[in-house]
Amino acid sequence: MRISTDIRCLAIGLLLAATILPVHAQSRTDAGVEALGRKLVALEANPDYANAASFERLQARNAVDALANARQSQYEAAYYVADRRVQIAEAAAETAAMQQEIRELDRERTELLLEASRRDAAAARAEAERLRIQAQVRAEEAERLRMQTQSDADAMAEVETALKDVAGAQAARLKAARARQAELARQEAELMGGKPDERPKKK
Repeated sequence: MRISTDIRCLAIGLLLAATILPVHAQSRTDAGVEALGRKLVALEANPDYANAASFERLQARNAVDALANARQSQYEAAYYVADRRVQIAEAAAETAAMQQEIRELDRERTELLLEASRRDAAAARAEAERLRIQAQVRAEEAERLRMQTQSDADAMAEVETALKDVAGAQAARLKAARARQAELARQEAELMGGKPDERPKKK
């Protein structure tokens, strides 16, 4: 009777173990699939990874689906593959996003360089125009001064000529006056019957 009771207990224990172990394994399988599925959902929902690493994400989804349908004996291998596929998809999406960001930064840098070049060119043109106008103003001022100087020189020459003419006229008048005075003195002396004692001295 004792042996029969022990055998009965052992059989019940084995039956319970056979029932519990598949449930535990199934629970572990479901948890693994859900965890990897959440990672994929987060990857798909991230706007920074839109249209990035499409092939790698497809491989990861297929691997997770295979994990969900894997037999218990293949679970470990299937989980490893699915986990690695998800990690690869995440890394590929992040790499693609970073490359896109780098391209955008390069584009912005190029645009900034072009804008700076345009600003420099515009500044150079403005400076050249300013210098041209300044040179033109200086040239006009120099021409005005030259014409003013020429006009002053011409006026001075006219004044000098006029002064010379006036001086010549005065000298002629003075000479004529002296000659007239001498003639009058001579005539007076002839009338007086003698020579004049003194003649007008030249000044």
